Amino acid sequence: MFQTFETSAAPEQGPPRIAALRAALAAAGFAGVLVPRADAHQGEYVAPCDARLAWLTGFTGSAGMAVVTKDRAGLFVDGRYRVQARTEVDTAVLTPVNWPETKPGTWLRDALPHGGRVAYDPWLHTRDEIDALEKSLEGSSVSLIPESNFIDPLWPDRPPPPAAPVTIFPDAVAGTSAAEKRAAAGRALAEAGQDAAVLTLPDGINWLLNIRGGDIPRNPVAQCTAILRADGSVTLFIDPAKLSDDVRGHLGSEVSVAPPGAFAAALSALRGTVRVDRATAPVAVSARIAESGATAAWERDPTVLPKARKTAAELAATAEAHLRDGATMVEFLAWLDATAPQGGLTEIDVVRRLEGFRRATNALKEISFDTICGAGPHGAIVHYRVTEATNRPVRPGELLLVDSGGQYLDGTTDITRTVAIGPAGADERRCFTRVLQGMIAVSRLRWPKGLEGRHLDAVARYPLWIAGQDYDHGTGHGVGVYLSVHEGPQRLARTSDVPLEPGMILSNEPGYYREGAFGIRLENLVVVEPAPPLPGADAREMLAFRTLTFAPIDRRLVDAGALSAEERAWLDAYHAEVRAKIGPRVSEPARAWLQGATAPI
Repeated sequence: MFQTFETSAAPEQGPPRIAALRAALAAAGFAGVLVPRADAHQGEYVAPCDARLAWLTGFTGSAGMAVVTKDRAGLFVDGRYRVQARTEVDTAVLTPVNWPETKPGTWLRDALPHGGRVAYDPWLHTRDEIDALEKSLEGSSVSLIPESNFIDPLWPDRPPPPAAPVTIFPDAVAGTSAAEKRAAAGRALAEAGQDAAVLTLPDGINWLLNIRGGDIPRNPVAQCTAILRADGSVTLFIDPAKLSDDVRGHLGSEVSVAPPGAFAAALSALRGTVRVDRATAPVAVSARIAESGATAAWERDPTVLPKARKTAAELAATAEAHLRDGATMVEFLAWLDATAPQGGLTEIDVVRRLEGFRRATNALKEISFDTICGAGPHGAIVHYRVTEATNRPVRPGELLLVDSGGQYLDGTTDITRTVAIGPAGADERRCFTRVLQGMIAVSRLRWPKGLEGRHLDAVARYPLWIAGQDYDHGTGHGVGVYLSVHEGPQRLARTSDVPLEPGMILSNEPGYYREGAFGIRLENLVVVEPAPPLPGADAREMLAFRTLTFAPIDRRLVDAGALSAEERAWLDAYHAEVRAKIGPRVSEPARAWLQGATAPI
């Protein structure tokens, strides 16, 4: 199976490794070092050879950074990982720090009151990130110094770089050929007066060239970098051994291939005006361009927004993937409802069975992330990953949160359902209903074209806010089509300044988490599209969401009396659509269960 359950966190290894790091820093004359959860591509997920933060600290979350000085070490994590961080690291030597409430610059000023040189690997930090940190350190005697990586020499058994073969992504699913994409991206550069663009995001390059790979667990991407020119030609920096003759033929004569080690020299050889994305490109990229004499044009990576605006073919394909996955979820939920109340199940049992249902489709390429299956208090750990050491029974009387997804050639899915195992308490039902109301509010939303994700985020939180509750993660993230399950730049979050546009796929996933007790999250994927006209409405261009995910919401956890008439109508209409779309795709026992699970509220 794809998911494994070994314990990867090793808190006991943190102290000796941090001690060795401090010795290396002292020998090199540095007062501190930044150790991010990042690689040169700035993706959320990294290959095992780039998991430096996990190796050093034991923390396995997908976002965070350690800052280590002579006598202090801080692990900066956001609200998704605060509970997890405390269980995965040795807090005697490494202190979890709540980010963004406490910024690294503020922490460094306090940790180094007399100043000092702090090292960072310029291939692992973006220009935006370092500029913001340097600004926060103004007036102090702390200076940031680009330096070769300090972790790699201390890591004796560091895994080799990934070497999975590249595959061709069908034009019929993409809706646009790679040649057409390259030409359009090149025209955009030419119209902006730019000669080239440096591409460091593998998912963007994979999208541009209609290729996929297997270098990153759960994400079907080939690790690579590229230089795109205004004539639409591309130099692709990738291990040539990953490319078969068929793939080379697919790439064509306008895509030249060079090994990864040639990337830095190619940057130094650039001339003219070169587009660089300061939010995603490593500092080392812009430094090389500056040394070459070229002029850096600080603009967004030219693949990012076109990739986010899905084609009609991509949307049709992913709609089918979601129906297939919805049928899988119904089979799974019917099995869970019949089995779990009897006792004897564990979280690992649930994860294995769910993956088994997805595999039975014969279309599953991978899971889209490690399934989050949290029983009882484990549900309050937002990105909980069950291991043999943490595996917990699924007990009657508790809630079970299951967040999962599949990678199919025609789409990437991500769905969360929280279900009652046996009778549910009144407090759990009240909290669940507030989360559901937030999800419904987003699903029903219409908004004027041009609004950004941050303008919509509060809509999902309002039912919780008026009860004095909230959740410490965004309401939604972008999702690719047989690409990354977390795709930028579109988001539903307080920090998102990207206007939502037709074709963008996002998650709609409010939640509520009570540490030590239970967690609740509901998640459907939605796509932005023009809002249907309303009688008597202004002639204003409006957008709306169309739901892609179809699976029952646990009616036993819904306090129907707390729902408005409009909310009840939405839930009943959604369940009727689930019945109509999914019913014909499932087994007879699952269909019988589905009838009851989607009955009017």
